[in-house]
Amino acid sequence: MSRVLIVDDDPQLLRALRINLVARHHDVQVATTGADALQLAAIHLPDLVLLDLGLPDLDGVDVIHGLRGWTDVPIIVLSGRSGGPDKVAALDAGADDYVTKPFGVEELLARMRAVARRGSGAEGGDPVVRFGDLSIDLVNRTVTGPTGAGPSGAGAVSADSEPIHLTPTEWHVLEVFLRQPGALLSQRYLLGKVWGAAYLNQPANLRLYVSQLRRKLEPDPDRPRHLVTEPGMGYRFRP
Repeated sequence: MSRVLIVDDDPQLLRALRINLVARHHDVQVATTGADALQLAAIHLPDLVLLDLGLPDLDGVDVIHGLRGWTDVPIIVLSGRSGGPDKVAALDAGADDYVTKPFGVEELLARMRAVARRGSGAEGGDPVVRFGDLSIDLVNRTVTGPTGAGPSGAGAVSADSEPIHLTPTEWHVLEVFLRQPGALLSQRYLLGKVWGAAYLNQPANLRLYVSQLRRKLEPDPDRPRHLVTEPGMGYRFRP
């Protein structure tokens, strides 16, 4: 038996998939929004995620990014979007397979078996990462730090914590770092992961966002301890 999380806002499809998977002895959880999917994934640690792209609150690609920030659980996209760009975006974000609606149950089961053979399930880390005085929740996409943290109050430690706002792009850059602690990440690797192949020769984008993250997360942005530059090579995240 494996734990399967189904994420779709179509009640008829949810019911049909649940019946078929439970009959085959899977433990099934369902979510109808992207936010619920990210919460359930953190709580139940599924072995497989079946994900629709057209959710009412988040695009499915954003859900993939949110999951890939902390887990390698296999993800199969189930979508009515049949265009090439949608498939490429989902697969580049980290999906393992893409099934276009409508589909047959036997085809889906075969694809589930195929991704299961490629990986034994979720290799999930802790969805909450802590370093320095910061606590980063990769599911809820929140950062909390000591009151007074930031460019004007770096190092002003307080017993109280307050949220630190990150933009969507800052989150994406940070997630790439957090997934590979200690690894040397080249500029081209980071540019490709965050912005795509068309931006591989635009390092100014990366420098800007790394600088912004340092101002928000480092005690002393001018002497970073965690988001470290390796001259001539790239960057490294040191917890």
